Amino acid sequence: MPALVLAAGGGSRLGGRPKALLPYRGRPLLEHVLAVAADGGCDGAVAVLGAAAEEVRAGAETGDCRLVDNPDWRTGMASSLLAGLAALPPGASAVLVLLVDTPGVTAEAVRRLRSAHTGRADLAACAYAGRRAHPVLIGAAHFPFLRATATGDAGARALLASRPVTLVDCTGAGVPDDLDTPADLTRWGIA
Repeated sequence: MPALVLAAGGGSRLGGRPKALLPYRGRPLLEHVLAVAADGGCDGAVAVLGAAAEEVRAGAETGDCRLVDNPDWRTGMASSLLAGLAALPPGASAVLVLLVDTPGVTAEAVRRLRSAHTGRADLAACAYAGRRAHPVLIGAAHFPFLRATATGDAGARALLASRPVTLVDCTGAGVPDDLDTPADLTRWGIA
């Protein structure tokens, strides 16, 4: 199952610093998240870029990850999700969606979520202390619904609200918090 990394945001609440290039543990966040996906057992990755896409291409080592530009990234996460779905390898039975701005998600959380994959109808998410969070596993049977309902910043919200979601306990296996504010950067040790 491939990973789909949503990395198009412009970091407007961070003074316009693209999140994909924020330095984390000696490398850009995009590199960190791709390594987490690979170490967690994902079979390849697609990363969707938007803000400063050329800078991200030049500044991050992405290996064999397929990089996809989303010219509509300003419209919200849904356009990146849709661009990523369109770039998945043919026949993918599911995708594991990761956000570039969740550095506390670990390879162990990815492994646990991958273990919930049984077929094309899967819909699962990591849960931390009972709270649903990222990453999310979406079976291919749900892709048409996503294409019809994903809009703005909602991403897969309509899908997750309308269908049963298997929660995979990842308590202690990571922290799903987003990087959204300068205080978040300080908390995660990002300059």
